[in-house]
Amino acid sequence: MPADLTLHQRRRDPTPAELASIPWLPVLLPAERERAVPQIKVGDALPGDYVCRVGRPVTYWFGVIEGLLKMSNDNEQGQSITFSGLPPGGWFGEGTVLKRESYRYNVQALRKSVVAGLPTDTFHWLLDHSIGFNRFVMNQLNERLGQFIAAREIDRMSNPDLRVARSLAALFNAVLFPGVGEVLRITQQELAYLVGLSRQRVNEALAALQEQGIIQVEYGGLRVLDLQALRTAMPAPRIKATAPQSATGSPTPA
Repeated sequence: MPADLTLHQRRRDPTPAELASIPWLPVLLPAERERAVPQIKVGDALPGDYVCRVGRPVTYWFGVIEGLLKMSNDNEQGQSITFSGLPPGGWFGEGTVLKRESYRYNVQALRKSVVAGLPTDTFHWLLDHSIGFNRFVMNQLNERLGQFIAAREIDRMSNPDLRVARSLAALFNAVLFPGVGEVLRITQQELAYLVGLSRQRVNEALAALQEQGIIQVEYGGLRVLDLQALRTAMPAPRIKATAPQSATGSPTPA
């Protein structure tokens, strides 16, 4: 399919395997599923494609089938603030869909991704008719609130190792991102985009976490060995170099 088409123009019907990866479909009753499945569309997003843009009216509730997206916005100083990475299994924007308002954030593909969409009207029909779907959305909203509170805390952290650890832990949220499992397929550069640090600094933080036995860096991704430790990890104390002492006890000038 031509790459110059928009993501919306590239939409298609999902494959059976893609439908099987959608976490909320199993909670629907047969009649509800029969109503929802024909309405689901998927699009093959290329790196840099926008799934959502600030100010655009909401049309779909979106989810990630494959790949990696970034949810962000710009502050008053023109700096980009990342709210969340969006790995496989993650569905997002339910608050915007509920209120039928315009997007207040951008969602962009960091790599080639497959994105699914459920039309807004079908989303609201399921809310009106499906208890299982209501529970799923309520759990999403609850987890999302905790996620954004944590993101606010991460944004204020000055220690790079902590920023990387907490950001990684957020991507291993089994409720919001059930498609991740124990291994997150992500490059150090992609993680650097999400955390807001240089690739070199992210590499140093990952090495420190691996040395502590918290993660294992694998080809093309990261495996979490101790998720609780990742959520609560504290930076190893750094020994501060001191100037050698003179005979009088005063530091020797450098």
